[in-house]
Amino acid sequence: MAASTSAASASQQTSSAATSSALSIPQSAPAGLLTITQPPQTTIAFFKIAPSQPITFAWNFSYVLSTPASLTVSAICENGVTYPVGPTNGIIPGAATSVVWDAYAWQQNNPNSPLAQATYTLEIFDNRGPGSSRAPGLLQPNNALRFALYTPQSYTPIASGNLLTGWQCTGCNNAALAAHPAFFCVCLTIFVMFASGLAILRNSAR
Repeated sequence: MAASTSAASASQQTSSAATSSALSIPQSAPAGLLTITQPPQTTIAFFKIAPSQPITFAWNFSYVLSTPASLTVSAICENGVTYPVGPTNGIIPGAATSVVWDAYAWQQNNPNSPLAQATYTLEIFDNRGPGSSRAPGLLQPNNALRFALYTPQSYTPIASGNLLTGWQCTGCNNAALAAHPAFFCVCLTIFVMFASGLAILRNSAR
């Protein structure tokens, strides 16, 4: 038992020494950066929640001298709810440079936590957490990308040859029709024709 404990202690010391050596980064080194390349983080991209419409987020690294053990990718809705991005509950390998998110699959598999039609912020951070402090050579969290999700409306066709049971204009009503200039002109024309007909009949009677 003592030999086993001694071996375990030696192993931990070796591991600590290796970790310390791997993280021997000059204090003058800049903090590691992550820049979103797809979609561009300077614009707000719109993605639809629909079948066979996966969303791809891609990025590159700069000044990262120590590869993170893992990355966590999240979509933070403007209503404050956070959703994991990607097929592995938002946690991907630390060296990954992209993730594919099936928002429609999430919508179907999580009816109690649906994605809202709103604007989101994409947040990516390493295994140190979202609030990790700026450190030389280590990845700094990124939340520069904003994007929007929407659900497309179903298509309603106009029934061919059947205007009564087909598509109907929900914004049309009798008041709108009466206020239309064409409707006024038709009414005026009918009135003029009627008045002219009366005048002709009176002249004929004389």
